[in-house]
Amino acid sequence: MPTPSLQLTASIANLRRLAIIRLILIFALLTALIYIYLGPAPPLLDTAHLSILAFMSLVNMLTYWRLQQPWPVTDIEYFFQLLVDMGSFTLLLYFSGGASNPFVSYYLVPLTISAAVLPWRFTWVVAGLSLSAYTLLLFFYKPLPFLQPAMDHSQHGNALNAHIVGMWITFALSTGLITYFVVKMANALRQQDISQAANRENDLRDEQILAVATLAAGTAHELGTPLATMTVLVEELQQDYQQQKDLGQDLSLLNTQLTSCKRILQGLVSTAEAHNHGRRQSVVLADYISQLLNHWQVLRPDAHYQFSATKACYQLTLEVDTTLDQAINNLLNNAADAKPDNIEVTVDGNNHELTVMIRDHGEGIDPDVAEQLGKPFISTKGKGLGLGLFLSHATINRYNGSITLHNHPEGGTLATIKLPVNPLQSR
Repeated sequence: MPTPSLQLTASIANLRRLAIIRLILIFALLTALIYIYLGPAPPLLDTAHLSILAFMSLVNMLTYWRLQQPWPVTDIEYFFQLLVDMGSFTLLLYFSGGASNPFVSYYLVPLTISAAVLPWRFTWVVAGLSLSAYTLLLFFYKPLPFLQPAMDHSQHGNALNAHIVGMWITFALSTGLITYFVVKMANALRQQDISQAANRENDLRDEQILAVATLAAGTAHELGTPLATMTVLVEELQQDYQQQKDLGQDLSLLNTQLTSCKRILQGLVSTAEAHNHGRRQSVVLADYISQLLNHWQVLRPDAHYQFSATKACYQLTLEVDTTLDQAINNLLNNAADAKPDNIEVTVDGNNHELTVMIRDHGEGIDPDVAEQLGKPFISTKGKGLGLGLFLSHATINRYNGSITLHNHPEGGTLATIKLPVNPLQSR
């Protein structure tokens, strides 16, 4: 989706364009009034025209001042800007011959702007108000002799000119067409922009993942030799210090951790091969998460968790590869780093969606950092690289799922993984 900064820039640019359009309208109307009042048969000076133009100029100056402020431009604000223009324009037409004024077709301009910029609900309101104002101006107005030399006000009130009625019908038809079709086309363009922005973000994320994968492959190759050396040394130390129980337990734990490291590196190679061949395995949801937690416990013996799953999760299967293991492990590690005690893991599922919730009882997430989580090199931990959440987001997105992190009302952080299951099958 478009970033908030891009949306903010676009809304400000649209408001600036509206101010320019209003300025052009003011100059056009002022030029027309000067032409009328300086003509061969000028009417009596009506201060209403100048008052309305002065009000529109004041609104425009305030709009330019508002554009210098850091406030976001909302749809409501833009809508009211259009309403002010339409109201001022309607008053000006009332004192200038009503529907017989050639400027009456300007009603289509704010309607078109609304259709292109605002949601359809606002556009239908603008359309209704424009058509209502035009209709009222057929009957209620102050005539200008310059525009109606052959008819007086009573004649127009009793028998509408066929040309004026034809203009109204054309305006009503144009209003309906613009409101319906331009809104549809504008929505299609917005969806296309959103899709293109999402594709650009996906391409950028894929490039970043490729860079990380290349680095990981090189690192895995380099780690193989020192891990093998450390394993040999630990085994020799275990033989030399068999009589020392405490040291023996520590060496045994260290050997287990080294074995896990080698298993992870081997899994990295296996994952790459499986990904190249598109291989996935079918697993039972509850059993899959339970086994994943058991393997993770070996790596994080200091962490303590509570696992719960609904009955449906023991009857449902999902096609997975080991990248999903890593994505969930990253979230588990984050929870353990926040507070290793009493981590709650809950699994729920139905025929359409799988939900995995991981809650810790730590200090929670800083709101300023929360918006950036999931991007590379953004971390909640002072010594973290910020790649774990980024890779987790990338993996879950590849499954067409989502990850959300927010502060739990009772304290700590709640990470929620949602995976669409299609098809989700019974065992």
